[in-house]
Amino acid sequence: MPLPSRRRPLTRPPLRRRPLSGRLGRRLLTSLAAAALLAPLAIATSAAAEDTSDEGASNGRGLRITTVSSRPDAVSGSETLVRVEVPAWVDADEVTVTRDGADVTGLFEPDRDGLLGLVDGLDPGHHNLVARVPGAATSAQRVSAHPVTGPVFSGPQEAPFYCETTEYRSPAGVRGGPPIDENCSLATRVEYLYRTTGGAFRPLPDPAQHPADLATTTTLDGTEVPYIVRIEIGTVNRGIYEIASLHDPAAEPEPTAHQRSQGWNGRLVYTFGGGCRGGWYTQGASTGGVLVDSMLSRGFAVASNTLNAFGNNCSDLLTTESLAMTRERFVEAYGEPAYTMGWGCSGGAYQAHQAADSYPGLLDGIIVGCSFPDVGFGTSQKLADARLLRTWFTGDEPGAASFTAAQELAVAGFGVHRAIAAQSTGAQRLDPDAEFDASVPLEVRYNAVTNPTGARATIWDHTRNVYGIDRGTGFARRPLDNVGVQYGLTALQDGKITVDQFLDLNAGIGGFDIDAEPTDERIQADPAARRAAYQTGRMLDGGGGLSRTPIIDFRAYTDGLVGGDIHMRYHSFSTQERLIEANGDADNQVMLVQDDTYGGLDAGNPVLVQALEQMDRWILAIEADGSRRDPHDVVVDSKPADLVDACWTPGAIGSSEELESKKIVEDIRPDAGQCHELYPTFTSPRIVAGGPLASDVITCRRTSPDQADYPTMTTEQWDRLRQVFADGVCDYGRPGVDEAPMGGTWAFFSAPGRWDFADR
Repeated sequence: MPLPSRRRPLTRPPLRRRPLSGRLGRRLLTSLAAAALLAPLAIATSAAAEDTSDEGASNGRGLRITTVSSRPDAVSGSETLVRVEVPAWVDADEVTVTRDGADVTGLFEPDRDGLLGLVDGLDPGHHNLVARVPGAATSAQRVSAHPVTGPVFSGPQEAPFYCETTEYRSPAGVRGGPPIDENCSLATRVEYLYRTTGGAFRPLPDPAQHPADLATTTTLDGTEVPYIVRIEIGTVNRGIYEIASLHDPAAEPEPTAHQRSQGWNGRLVYTFGGGCRGGWYTQGASTGGVLVDSMLSRGFAVASNTLNAFGNNCSDLLTTESLAMTRERFVEAYGEPAYTMGWGCSGGAYQAHQAADSYPGLLDGIIVGCSFPDVGFGTSQKLADARLLRTWFTGDEPGAASFTAAQELAVAGFGVHRAIAAQSTGAQRLDPDAEFDASVPLEVRYNAVTNPTGARATIWDHTRNVYGIDRGTGFARRPLDNVGVQYGLTALQDGKITVDQFLDLNAGIGGFDIDAEPTDERIQADPAARRAAYQTGRMLDGGGGLSRTPIIDFRAYTDGLVGGDIHMRYHSFSTQERLIEANGDADNQVMLVQDDTYGGLDAGNPVLVQALEQMDRWILAIEADGSRRDPHDVVVDSKPADLVDACWTPGAIGSSEELESKKIVEDIRPDAGQCHELYPTFTSPRIVAGGPLASDVITCRRTSPDQADYPTMTTEQWDRLRQVFADGVCDYGRPGVDEAPMGGTWAFFSAPGRWDFADR
């Protein structure tokens, strides 16, 4: 079917893109005024007082104190890594640093262009850091510290919440053991593995000795080192983190921010795990994975957290906070990376997209696979529609039995008929009692009859801090809607279903209530939840940090799998459309398409190994630009010449020559080209109903039906259509109700449905 044309774009205020300068994330993480400190918990301000009139900046003479490991308003734990930039005319020995009036100069050591120190003693609350050159210069920075167990900006923590430290197994296979406190904490520890000459990872028997079968590796910087991996395991934000990097304990001291391992290439990859269903009320026992040969062998450090596996935590807000806190721990312990690259498939792609867009500065580039724009809308709207269609097609409503399998498929838009059932099953994430992790006891789970105040298993309830709480039910508000949606409209226009079938379908499809039980009435979105979705970026906007982020979107094609698959190719184009609507183009996104020989985002896939190195060159080129041009233009102009839209013919790739010979270079489009012939793009029920490819309308604006939009109808049929859609049909030529650009970035949530932006 022809894909819908882009509707009229939203009116947006002028983009406020921050210039890129120096290390990519640092400027964005540290440059905002601490006046916007918005602690989600009641925290005490330090009694000590100092002059902080020039927070985070010099007094014009070049001295500058800044936090390095996080934004000053988002410090977690009792420590923060601090840099003092010292002008050339000042001797670093003359500089003193105080924390709330106490001298902490002894914590600092010489670093490039100044001093670097891990400042401790930060209780939850506000603190003043001041650097001085007596009689010459002063620079001050106000910081806000939050508990290492969280929260920082995601709002009140979810309860109940169940620890899985005893289920957790480290990369070396060691169990985590019981938690040491009520926040599911583990004592921080380190383990070592090594890569054998046979290509396997094994626990290192003796850190003081090299095994006979120890392999070596050469990093991207050309340094040859023993292939020994140091893995740090600990907890932040109630999640278990893992940090892996090359380090030889027999020959090197423990790494610190001042003393880096020889094998670390200075870059960090952060991995995001997939899933969603069952991802609530639990710590999780697995991360996005850090023992990744293609990354570690090149010298990358790799980090992740159990709350960055979407199957443990299906909330991009909480995953972003866990990213921020884990990354902060990395910087404090190992030093500031040249950049942080996000890597994730499926639920991991949600996380990468939304962290980059809503909380800029955490990720400097992303490689996503089997991607969706967001979980709450790009995916869940499709799943909700699939559930409604399957319920109607398999029920006894008038007219349902007249649909053939081919006609049902035409209405759904999917690639195979069994996808209707598969996508309907995916809608369990919208059902409050459908799916929980085994760690959640039966007696606390929601049941409308036996436990109406229990824990509800939906993406809305899990993200209640964004959507707010309905006072009437006590449940999270729901931004889901299908009023005015003309299911099967394009199938009708193409002659694949009859007028009567179209009318029967839309008369009977109905909706489902807050407990996911079928209703005759259509679903109406809660207005407050709808506004929150757009304003806070839960509906991926694309015009925040993502506008200045390099994106490689890799698609392992699964639209044609016999059993159906949720990871449909059109979702990549939904993200692309949103980028275009927000920024005028999507030139910072590169699309790569392949069959599913290697799966969704296998880091050993030759296409992705090449993409990893291309993304490395792309980000480093952006950093090297040094200009103050529009950051979006810098990103686009810095793209490597060999990184272009492409697809590969089916089958495994056995050599670098085959990597090139199987490659088809062309602009990837959803409806034309050689790549489309190989990997055709199918759509969704809402797109078949006339909705935009961007999939970003929650509640459509409605208009009276126009006879020109339909095949010839009898008077009776036309009267029935107007009765079925008595309140009008969706007009997708206009933005949706409440649809507006994201209200700002770095939202701090203080209570359900309440937030403030640190950056507008």
